[in-house]
Amino acid sequence: MPQVKLTTSLGAIVIDLDAERAPATVANFLAYVESGHYDGTVFHRVVPGFMNQGGGFTADMRQKPVREPVRNEADNGLKNTRFAVAMARTSVPHSATSQFFINTADNPALDHSAPTATGYGYAVFGVVGEGRDVVDSIAAVRTGRAGGHGHVPLVPVVIERAALLD
Repeated sequence: MPQVKLTTSLGAIVIDLDAERAPATVANFLAYVESGHYDGTVFHRVVPGFMNQGGGFTADMRQKPVREPVRNEADNGLKNTRFAVAMARTSVPHSATSQFFINTADNPALDHSAPTATGYGYAVFGVVGEGRDVVDSIAAVRTGRAGGHGHVPLVPVVIERAALLD
C-alpha cells in the first residue's frame, strides 16, 4: 500500500493510499505528489466538525494550474469516515483534479449513493495512518475570509512537502 507523507507547518501526516479500490484516483494523486504540485500549497478550507481541504492554492490564495480531471471512483465502497481522505470536486461528479480533503467527522452524506449528479459522492482514496493529532490541530485553527473564500485559516497551514514513502 503506497503511503504519502505531507509535511505541514503543524506537523506530519501520513496517508495510506488504497490503490486497489481507487486506482485512477491514487494514480492522479501520486502524479501531483511526484510533480511537486502540493509543495507550498495550503489547507485553504477548514470547517470544524466536517473536513480540512487543501491541494489547490498557495498561501496568498492563488489557484495552481491543474491536470485534466480524474474519473470519480466514489462507487468503490470506501466511506467518508473520520480521517478518510477524498477528492474535492465541483458539483460536476467527474471534476476532481488536485484538491483533496481529510474528513474530520463521519460524513455519510458525501458517500456514493447513486450514479447521478446529486448521488455520486466524493471518492475516498486513502486514510490518515499517522498524524491524526495534526489533522485535529488543523481543524482547530481560527478561520475567516480570504481571497473570496470562507473558512480560510487566518494563519496559513502550509503543506511544505508531499513525498511518496518507500
